[in-house]
Amino acid sequence: MKVGVIADDLTGANGTGVRLSTQGFSSATMMFYNEPTFNGKYDAICVDTDSRYAARETSTMRVKTVTNHFKNWGADIVCKRIDSTIRGTNIGSELETLLTELGEDSVAVVVSSFPDTGRITSGGYLLIDGIPVQETDVAKDPVAPLLKSYVPDILQKDNPYPVTHIGLETVLEGKYALEAALRKQIKEGNRVIVVDAVTEDEIERIAQTMARIKEYQLVPVDPGPLTAEYARAYSQNYEASQKILVTVGSVTSISKKQLHYLTDGMNADPVYANVEKLATTSDESWDEEVNRVTNLALQKIEKQDLLVITTNAPDSKKIDLKAKAKEAGVSKDFLAKRIADGLGKITRMVMEKTTHEIGGVFSSGGDITASICSLSRADGIKLEDEVLPLVAYGTLIGGHFDGLPIITKGGMIGNKKAMYTCIKFLLSKCH
Repeated sequence: MKVGVIADDLTGANGTGVRLSTQGFSSATMMFYNEPTFNGKYDAICVDTDSRYAARETSTMRVKTVTNHFKNWGADIVCKRIDSTIRGTNIGSELETLLTELGEDSVAVVVSSFPDTGRITSGGYLLIDGIPVQETDVAKDPVAPLLKSYVPDILQKDNPYPVTHIGLETVLEGKYALEAALRKQIKEGNRVIVVDAVTEDEIERIAQTMARIKEYQLVPVDPGPLTAEYARAYSQNYEASQKILVTVGSVTSISKKQLHYLTDGMNADPVYANVEKLATTSDESWDEEVNRVTNLALQKIEKQDLLVITTNAPDSKKIDLKAKAKEAGVSKDFLAKRIADGLGKITRMVMEKTTHEIGGVFSSGGDITASICSLSRADGIKLEDEVLPLVAYGTLIGGHFDGLPIITKGGMIGNKKAMYTCIKFLLSKCH
C-alpha cells in the first residue's frame, strides 16, 4: 500500500511523515516537487511543494505536478497537508487543483483539528486553546494575516468546488450517523467537506468511517492526525488477508470494559468459550468445548479480520474456582490452568487450520500467554517494544509460529482503551 502526501512546507511534510511512521509505514520527505522517481523502499512519501506563500500560478503548477507523480507511482491514498492554523494564501486553489487532477470521484474531507497541540474545530470554527484562530497571533501574520475562523469560508476562497460542513453533533452520534452524513453530502455534489473534531478519538472515528466509503476517492486534508489514522484504517482493508487473533481469559471488570471498547470500535463479533466446560477434570467435556469453539472461530474468521476468543461473555459471572476445585478433588491452580490451556489450544488450532495469514496475536493474562507459548512450542518471546506500561510487544521464538508478532497484557492493566490501543499497535506492525 502506498500513501502520498502533498505538503505546502517542509515542517508539515516531516510532521505528517512521522505520524505515518508510527502507524507502521516506511516514510520519507522529498524536497523537490519536480522529482518523479520515488525510492521503492518507502510506502509513504511526503513532498514539500514549498507553496504556502507562493504565487497562485506557481502553487497550482507544483500541486498538479506532484499529484500526477503520485498517480504514476500508484498511490492508494493521496493526502493534502495543511497548516494547523490554516495559514497560507493558496489553500483553496491547491484543493481545487488536487481534486481536478484526481478526477470527479475525488472528495476532500477536511479535519483541521490537531488536539495534541490545542487546535480543535467546533461548529466549523477553528479554535486554538479555546480561542478563535482570528483572535490569536495568527491574525498578525505579516505575509497573510488570517481574518476568519470559519473553516468552510477559508477553503471556499479561490476554490470553485462546493464546500460544506458536518457538525460535532453528527460525529458524536457515531460512525453510522457520520457515514450517512458524508454520503449525503457527496451525493449532493459537495467536493470539500469540513468535519468537526475536538479529540483524537473523534478523528479516529472520522478516519474509520472514511475507510468504509469505497466508491469515492476520499482525500484527507489536515495537519497530520487524520491522514495517519485514515492510512491505518485504509490499510486494514488493503491487507484483508491478514488476521489478528485476540485471546482474553481474564473476567475482571477492567477486562470486560476493555473488551467492550475493542469489539465496539473494531466491529468484532467475539467467540465465547464456556468457562465451566473448560474448568473441568473431564477430558471429554474439555475437548468437546475446545473443538466447538475452534470450529466456530474458523467460521467467524472468514468474515472478520479481528477474531476475539474469550471466556468473558457479557453476561458471564466469575466462577468460584475454589469451590469447584474442592468438589472435583483437585487444586484451584489445576482448574485455572485447564481454562488457560483451553484458550491456548483454541488459539493454536485456529492458527493451524485457517487458510488465512495470521498477522499477529494479542493475549490478556499471563497464564493465557504462557499457554499459547507452551502449546505452540515457542521457546520464548523476543521483546521489542513497550506498547503501554506493563504491556510488551515482541515476536515468538521458535516453535510452530516462529517470528509471529505478539502483544501481552495483564488482565488488570490499563484503562478501557488499553486493548484497543494494543490492537492498533499490532495492526501497524502487520501491514
